[in-house]
Amino acid sequence: MTEFSANLSTLFTEVALLERFGLAAQAGFSAVEIQFPYSLSKTAIKQQLQKHQLKLTLINLPAGDTAAGDLGIACLPERNIEFRESVATAVDYARYLGVTKINCLAGKKPQQLSASEAQATFIGNLTYAASYLKDYNITLLIEAINTEDVPNFFLSNSAQAIKLIKEIDQCNLKFQYDLYHMQLMEGNLINTITKYFAYIGHIQIADVPNRSEPGTGEINFPNIFNALALLGYTDEIGLEYFPNESTQSGLVKLAPLLNLKGE
Repeated sequence: MTEFSANLSTLFTEVALLERFGLAAQAGFSAVEIQFPYSLSKTAIKQQLQKHQLKLTLINLPAGDTAAGDLGIACLPERNIEFRESVATAVDYARYLGVTKINCLAGKKPQQLSASEAQATFIGNLTYAASYLKDYNITLLIEAINTEDVPNFFLSNSAQAIKLIKEIDQCNLKFQYDLYHMQLMEGNLINTITKYFAYIGHIQIADVPNRSEPGTGEINFPNIFNALALLGYTDEIGLEYFPNESTQSGLVKLAPLLNLKGE
């Protein structure tokens, strides 16, 4: 049976982040994700995970100054030192909280930076991070982001991601396949998942076009879930969508699709 994890950065945002753990558990989730947990102390997060019997499946590396528009720094050569510091920070959180997957956002390529220099920087940083994480049995993920929402994002399609993974050739480097981003960029979701399944380390979902609840747009999620089951995908699927109304009202409608057992 497919298991789902609630992304606490996009769901239950009606309350403060620390209060979202309890709401996720009440809704029937046994696992959660947080994009950037670093505004909370490790101790506070662990207390919530233990209190509500939740597993934290995934976090992102710190992504730079997101308030200033950063969405990752891994392709930016002038920020290599900051990138390495971000790896250490994320691993510190992951080890304390039992997280086994860390996602790395490539970042947006400035116009003055050549594609070849951004590529070389990204490869160097991913090689460093994968090697660092391997010592702690943590998987490093890379995620392609659509360029409609994030112009100039450096990693934007499946083929590009898989080519990088093959070139770097680290056993703990995998692809985080986000259906929302990849439907916008390339479509053909089931064939792409099937083709690259051996390289996929995590899956996240939201519907298109509004990045809202599954079932509110154009993606056929029952077919996607059936295909993943046939392929043997057993990890959680992350719900990283923005509710059309309240989180709870959306989950009530989603309950049959997701088989949630919450209140």
